[in-house]
Amino acid sequence: MTETVKTKKNDFVELEFTGYANGEVFDSNIESELKKINPEAKVKKTLVCIGQGMVVPGLDKALEAKEIGKDYEVDVPWKEGFGERRKDLMRVIPLKSFTEKKVEPRAGMVLALDDAIVKIIAVSGARVTVDFNNPLAGKDLKYKFKIVRKIEDISEKSKAVFELMFKFVPDFEVKDKKVVIKGPKGLEEFVKAFNDKFKEMVGVELGFEEKKEEKKKADITSTK
Repeated sequence: MTETVKTKKNDFVELEFTGYANGEVFDSNIESELKKINPEAKVKKTLVCIGQGMVVPGLDKALEAKEIGKDYEVDVPWKEGFGERRKDLMRVIPLKSFTEKKVEPRAGMVLALDDAIVKIIAVSGARVTVDFNNPLAGKDLKYKFKIVRKIEDISEKSKAVFELMFKFVPDFEVKDKKVVIKGPKGLEEFVKAFNDKFKEMVGVELGFEEKKEEKKKADITSTK
């Protein structure tokens, strides 16, 4: 009898999931569920290296020892989700910080501020009380998920890790059992800094090759 292959830490997998808070969908990469949140949203593949914090801790742990293609469900307590609500993340900001950006804050408004999603709690005179807590902080969650496939291709693994580490995918190629990033000299320090973590996750070394920008030759015309 063939033994069922199950996932383990550091496996790269493609994940289908839907997350629920208070019984309502808050995130998903399944089109029918995602449309419930935002009809205009487009589905993107979710690639995860198990055990590397690419999803909330409670879901991350649940991805281990699972069968490919099987449906699962897990309850995630707030401590293993988005953490507790912190009072120190409630701040008062001058109203002019908003008006200078042509934003008129109103209680209940959710917007992007300083690379974070914040909620306006109250507007009083020239002061605005803002909540920098994640909207899901302090809430118990539920996830329904399925591991669609296990990823073996080094290039596909590398792209997922680059998105996590650099927030973009640089020019690279796989050669001589090494993933070589090509780019300007300044990128080399980032490559060195992330090499150990990259090797832990992908299983191969990260290298660097300087790629100099081609300078366009200016057409020189002379007149007599």
